Amino acid sequence: MKNNIVTTEIIVKETKVGVMRIGNTNYISLTDLAKYQNSSDPSFTVKNWLRRVTTIDYVGLWEQIHNDNFNLVEFDQIKT
Repeated sequence: MKNNIVTTEIIVKETKVGVMRIGNTNYISLTDLAKYQNSSDPSFTVKNWLRRVTTIDYVGLWEQIHNDNFNLVEFDQIKT
């Protein structure tokens, strides 16, 4: 697996953003993106993203599509 991992950086609005490629999939660092909005405490921005209803809806949809063991009933309890 380690042979299939490639890391690089891109510049977005003068901010370095880490990108990791594993196999054929790219992953972008959310923390690096959050530094654009709040360079002193990017975790605050990430926490706010994760609290949004749209983010939770997206995670639930992703799980339904990709996780055969996803428990929709438990997810609905967490969501509310």
